[in-house]
Amino acid sequence: MSENRYIDREKSWLAFNARVLQEAGDDAVPLLDRLRFLGIFSNNLDEFFRVRFAAIRRLSLSGISGEKVLGGVSAEQLLKEITQIVIQQQSESLRILSIIEKKLEAENIFMLNENEIVGEHENFIKDFFIQKVSPALVTIILNDLAEFPLLKDTSGYLAVKLVMNPPKKSLLDIVKNKKQVTYAVIEIPKTLNRFVVLPPKDDKNYIIFIDDVIRHNLSSIFNIFDYESVSAHMIKITRDAQLEIDSDLSKSMMEKIATSVKDRRIGEPVRFVYDQQIGKDTLKFFLNKMHIHQTDSIIPGGRYHNRRDYMNFPNLGRFDLLYKTNEPLPVCDLSLEGSMLERISKKDYLINAPYQSFSYLIKFLREAALDPKVTTIKITLYRLAKNSQIISSLINAAKNGKKVTVQIELQARFDEASNIYYAEQMQTEGINLIFGIKGLKVHSKICVIERIQDGKLKRYGLVSTGNFNETTAKVYTDVTLFTSHDQILKDINKVFDFFDVNFRVYRYKHLIVSPHYTRSRFYKLIDREILHAKIGSEAYIKLKMNSLSDFDMIDKLYEASRAGVKIQLQVRGICSLIPGVKGMSENIEAISIVDNYLEHARVFIFANKGEPDVYISSADFMTRNLDGRVEVTCPIYDANIKKELIDVFNIGWKGNVKARYHSENLDNKYRVRGQNPVFRAQLETYNYYKQLNTNSNAEVPALNLKS
Repeated sequence: MSENRYIDREKSWLAFNARVLQEAGDDAVPLLDRLRFLGIFSNNLDEFFRVRFAAIRRLSLSGISGEKVLGGVSAEQLLKEITQIVIQQQSESLRILSIIEKKLEAENIFMLNENEIVGEHENFIKDFFIQKVSPALVTIILNDLAEFPLLKDTSGYLAVKLVMNPPKKSLLDIVKNKKQVTYAVIEIPKTLNRFVVLPPKDDKNYIIFIDDVIRHNLSSIFNIFDYESVSAHMIKITRDAQLEIDSDLSKSMMEKIATSVKDRRIGEPVRFVYDQQIGKDTLKFFLNKMHIHQTDSIIPGGRYHNRRDYMNFPNLGRFDLLYKTNEPLPVCDLSLEGSMLERISKKDYLINAPYQSFSYLIKFLREAALDPKVTTIKITLYRLAKNSQIISSLINAAKNGKKVTVQIELQARFDEASNIYYAEQMQTEGINLIFGIKGLKVHSKICVIERIQDGKLKRYGLVSTGNFNETTAKVYTDVTLFTSHDQILKDINKVFDFFDVNFRVYRYKHLIVSPHYTRSRFYKLIDREILHAKIGSEAYIKLKMNSLSDFDMIDKLYEASRAGVKIQLQVRGICSLIPGVKGMSENIEAISIVDNYLEHARVFIFANKGEPDVYISSADFMTRNLDGRVEVTCPIYDANIKKELIDVFNIGWKGNVKARYHSENLDNKYRVRGQNPVFRAQLETYNYYKQLNTNSNAEVPALNLKS
C-alpha cells in the first residue's frame, strides 16, 4: 500500500500544466496549435504563481510551517520543490519551441531576430518602429532615480545596459579599467501585437518579435547618450494577485474591489524570470533594486518571456497548420428561429458547447427580453465575454420593462475590472444588482425567467456547468440544461432568495446547493453505492470534473473503493486522489483528457442499482466549492438527456489518444491503446452529436463502446 494517501495539489496542478506542454510537444498536433499550447502553458503558469505560489509564500513568510494544510510538507520546502519543477518545465518548453521553429522553417515560416534582418525588410522595420513602436515606448533611465519604478506583472521588459564612453579617463580608471555603466528599462508595449508580420518574399513568410524591433532600434532610442556598447535582455516579474478588501462601511463593494484591483499592481514579487544570457552584473542590479531575494522564485529562461502571447500567433492564412474547425451543431428539435420558450415548455433540452451552438443561450435571453408576457429575469454572472451579448440581452430586457436581477461576482479572479465595468453599465440601465455574500463567492450558473401564461405564472430557466460567456464557449466544453420543471425552478428562486437573505438556510427539494448541502448530499449518494456494493448489486460512480482535491471527499471515494464500488474519474486538472492502490483505491481509475477543447463540464453519475442518477454541476470536488462558495448541482430527469450524458462520459472514458493516467508519480503516461483502434474522445463526441442530428425522432442513438 502507498505510504501517501494524497497527491499535493500544487504538484498535481503542475502535472496538469505539463500535460498542456505535452500537447505543444506532440508531433500529431498541427504546428500553429502547438504554439498555442505553449502560450496556454505560459499563461497557466503566470496565474499559478500569482495565486497558488503567492499563497504558499505568504504562509511561509508568516512563520507557519503549513504542514497540516499542505499534506505534510512545509511551505518553505514546497516553494523550493515548485521552483525546481518549474525550472525543468521551462527548460522543456524552450526545447519544444526550438523544434517547432525548425518545423515552421520547413513550412517557409521564419522567425527573425534583430541580427537576421535582411535588406528588403530594413526599411519596413524602420518605418514600423518610427510610426508604431516609438510613440508607445516607455523607457526609464534607472541610475539616478530615488525610487525604482514599479514593474507590472502582466508586462515584459527589456533590461538595458549601456557601457558609456567617459569624456576623459582618469589614471585611476585606466589602471582599474573602470567604465561607467548606465542601466535602463524598456516596457514592451501591450497595445501592439507582439508579432510583426514582415513582407513575404519568394513564397517565404517572415515574423519578428516586437522585442527585436526594439533591440534593432536601440541606437535610435539612446541616441543622446555617448556609449561604447548597448545590450538588452528580457525580464519578467510576477506579483501576488491576492485582493485586500478593506472594511470601510462608507464604501460600496464596487469601490472596494476597484481599489483592491488597483493595489494588485503593487503586490509582492513572487517570481522573476530572466534571459539566461543577461550579464551577471545587470541581473544583480535588477534583483537588488527590485528587492528580490533567494526566497522568491528566480527562474532562468530563454530570450523571450510572456510566451502566453503565442496564443495569438498570426496564422498567415495557413489553416493547414491548424486543427480543422468543426462548426457547432444544432440541437435536435430546437430551432433558433422559432420560440424556444414554447419548445422548452414541452420538454427539457441540453446544449453541449462547443459541439453544439451556444447561440441557443443568447436566443433564450433575447426572446425573454422581447416577450411581452415575460415579467422577470434572474441570472448569475461570473465571467463574461468582451462585448458580451448576455449583457446586451439583459439591458434590452430592462428597457422593455422587465424586472431584471443580476447576481454578478465582482471577485471573479482576474475578471474583477471587467465585471465592475459591466456592473456599472447595468446599474445605469436600472438592472437590480446583487454583489454576493460576504465570505462566499457565487460560482453557480443559473437563470430563471417568469412569464404570465393564461393568467398563470410559468417559469423557464437554465442550469449550466460553465460561464455565460460566448467567447470561452468556443473552446470550453460545458453543458447547459434548459427546463420548465417548476420544482427545479422554484429551487433556483430560493437560491436568489438566499442572496438577499443569507442568514437563512433554505431547503431545496431538487437542487444540491453549496455551501450547506453539497458535501453531505454527495456523501449520501456515495454511501448508497457502498450499500449496493455490499449486497451484491450493481454499484459504480462516474465523475467528470476539473479538480479533485478535498481530502475528506477523497477519503469517501477510498471507502467506496474498498467496499467494491467501481469508480471512474475524468479529472482534467488537479487530482489529489491516488488511484489503483491495493487496499485503498484499487477499484478507482482516473484519467485526464487534454485536447483541442478545454474539458470544463462537471457531470456526476451514480449507478443506483441500474437506474442511474445523473447530475450536472458548477462545482468541483474542492474544499472551496463544497464549503466556501455558492454552487448549484442539478439532477437530470429527462431519460434521453440522462442517456446522452452517460454516453458522452463513456466516449471520454474510451479515449486513447489524448487521455493520460493520473498516478502518484505524476508522469502523465498516455492511456495504453493496445490493439484498439485510435479513438480521440473529443472528435468522437462531435461525431456522436452529428449522428444524433440524423435521427429523425430526436432520440439518443445507441452507442457501441466495446473496445
